[in-house]
Amino acid sequence: MDNLKNKKLFLLDMDGTIYLDDMLFEGALDFLSYVKSINGKYMFLTNNSSKSVDKYIDILKGLGIKAQEEDFLTSTNATVLHLQKAYCGKKIYAFGTESFKQQLKKGGINIVDTLEDGIDCLVMGFDTELTFQKLEDACILLNRGVDYIATNPDWVCPTWYGYVPDCGSVSEMLYRATKRRPVFIGKPEPTMALLAIEKSGFSKEETLIIGDRIYTDIACGINAGVSTALVLSGETALNDVKESSIKPEFVFDNIKKIYETLIK
Repeated sequence: MDNLKNKKLFLLDMDGTIYLDDMLFEGALDFLSYVKSINGKYMFLTNNSSKSVDKYIDILKGLGIKAQEEDFLTSTNATVLHLQKAYCGKKIYAFGTESFKQQLKKGGINIVDTLEDGIDCLVMGFDTELTFQKLEDACILLNRGVDYIATNPDWVCPTWYGYVPDCGSVSEMLYRATKRRPVFIGKPEPTMALLAIEKSGFSKEETLIIGDRIYTDIACGINAGVSTALVLSGETALNDVKESSIKPEFVFDNIKKIYETLIK
């Protein structure tokens, strides 16, 4: 545990890690206060591409956490960077929420949300405004052979009543129809973690990524070469850890247990 106490940069997942719906987990505020007390930094890394950073700032404000735009990196941020580099000027079909589409537009991406000629790529986010028309459009485009990108591979998104299908589940449904799979951009790819480290000024050795999913949060940390802590307050159960080939460096019941370990 001594290695844990040397950390200064904490990369935090959100849903299932520090809150669930409108319920802030016990110990979350204490943990964030601790990070500030050691002159460290925390950043929120989320694969949820259905909301803008402005919306997340409002959500955290409602939970008693003050946050600024610079405190966040989302899978949409990483996707925009990818599209700027690989699809500059090309026509992109945006499959996602209105917020998702506005974020792509803000990033200078040439998007459409209806079928038309000349579409180069289908880009899909976690769509809480999903319609059958979008699914049909996606099938048509994928059968045409356009490139296919998705923000994140998460199977489910946690809620107070259980789980709802996330981007990974919808992409699996499209695979059953078209035999096409996307290139995923968000966690477990290391991009978001590496961008956060670069922005923070801290080193990899000083960094800890904390999340509730082995196959995204923990895998992202491992792929980025940083320490990882799994919390069992979201999607992952202890038995999943035992069965997984991906092993976190630390496992805690929740964010409160991490805080209590750090202040000992």
